[in-house]
Amino acid sequence: MLTLRFFSRVAFICNICFLLTLIITRVEIPSASEIFSSIIVIGVLLATVINCLVNFTYCILLVLRKPFQKFIPIWLIIANFLFLIPQLIVFFK
Repeated sequence: MLTLRFFSRVAFICNICFLLTLIITRVEIPSASEIFSSIIVIGVLLATVINCLVNFTYCILLVLRKPFQKFIPIWLIIANFLFLIPQLIVFFK
């Protein structure tokens, strides 16, 4: 469960990069640097993959009735799930 908590936190950080990616791609920034390109790669590719895996693991644990809510805060579970919906829309678009 500690591994899932770690990956849930990593997924949340990647989801924040996903939000920054949406802002960066919508707003024209004159000096695009390596930091922006790293944020875009993390936000588009890594966030989608990690968040899908984390939410898939949540679903499996729910089906198996394992008590993972003791180890992972509910707000983090909800936030990762809410980020998954626009990520899938952007990824498959």
